[in-house]
Parts: sequence; C-alpha cells; structure tokens
Amino acid sequence: MPNWELKNCCKHDQKVFLATIGIFTVVILALWRTILITPFKLITVFLHEASHAIACKLTCGQVDGIQVHANEGGVTQTRGGVYWIILPAGYLGSSFWGMLLILASTNLLTARIAAGCFVAALFVVLFVAKNWTLRGLCIGFIIFLAVIWILQEKTTVRILRYIILFIGVMNSLFSVYDIYDDLISRRVNSSDAEKFAEVCPCPCNGVAWGVIWGMISFIFLGGAMYLGLVILS
Repeated sequence: MPNWELKNCCKHDQKVFLATIGIFTVVILALWRTILITPFKLITVFLHEASHAIACKLTCGQVDGIQVHANEGGVTQTRGGVYWIILPAGYLGSSFWGMLLILASTNLLTARIAAGCFVAALFVVLFVAKNWTLRGLCIGFIIFLAVIWILQEKTTVRILRYIILFIGVMNSLFSVYDIYDDLISRRVNSSDAEKFAEVCPCPCNGVAWGVIWGMISFIFLGGAMYLGLVILS
C-alpha cells in the first residue's frame, strides 16, 4: 500500500530525491542569466508552446505551426479549438510536464519511458516547426538524450534519471518565473493571461489570472515532490 502519510520519512532515496531537487534549484537560479542554462530554458518554452498545440488539438482545432525563438519567446499558430482552454494550457501545461518529469525520475524504467516519449515528441515537432531555432533545438536535444541513453546503458555513467529530473525542475521553476515576469512584474499586454481575461466572463484581469496560474504551478511542484516521496517510500 502507498505510504500516503509518509510515515518514517525520510529514507535514503527520499533524502537523495529532495536534496537533488534542492541542488538543481540552486544551480538553475545561479546560472539563470548564463548561456549554460539557455538550451534548457528553450526546451521549457517548447513544452509551453507544445501544450498550447495539444490543447488546440484536443478541442478539435488545427495547429498551423510552432516557433521557439532564441530570445526565449515562442508562438503557436492555431485555428479553431476552444480558446479559453488553449490560452492557459501553455503555462499550466509546462508546470504539468515538469511534475510528470519529476515523478518519472524516481524510477529508471519511467525515466527511460519519459526520455523515449520526449525524443518522439521532438521528432514529431520537426515537421511542424516554423523556424530553425526550434528545429535546431529539437535536433540538439534528440542527440543529447540519445547520448545520455547510450551512456546509461553501455557505461557506468548512470545519469538518465538526473537529467530527466533536471528538466522537470527546470520546467517547474521556469513556468513560475515566466508567469511572474510576463503577468505580474511587467504585465505584457499580449500575454496569454491578458487575452484570457478578455474572453473569460469572470471579472479578473490578467494580473489576477497570473496569480491564480502561479499558485496552480506551485501546487504542481509541491504535488510532484510529495508524490515522489510517496513513490520512494
């Protein structure tokens, strides 16, 4: 039975899990403005835009293309679909993928599945990418994950789970930061939240939706850590 109450926490694996998330958080924040972290920022932008595209397809819309730009911006061109579902899917979807990747890192099998799905998704996106930044990002991460996979299977370097965890933590942190930067601190008029406020009948402006989405993103991150501890208990 799952140890939902986390009795006798924390065992060695649980301590390593929490410590690794803490270390990755410090490293990401310390390197936030450096070029070393840029590829991982761009992959989170990709997952943000991919979430818009998935929401569009799930609501019977058409995805015309996805772009990720070197300045950490991105755009998804859609037609049809349910607009009020597509708009929040970017920020919240990125947090959701971050949670899934964090949970996938708790087990080598699920880490392998996550890496395989990630590579498959990047390969598919190559055919809908509308700029070379996104194409290059897809190709680069396909090669990167393939090399990590080979090292995992053929050598004593066992880092696949940690790479998946790093990408998961990066997504969770970047989603919260992106919400704060776009919707609260500088209030971008063309942001998803401002557009959502225009189509949603609720009396909330873009900043209010930014706060709500930010809280949901924190819940995803906290939920990932809690469920990870349950899995490892």
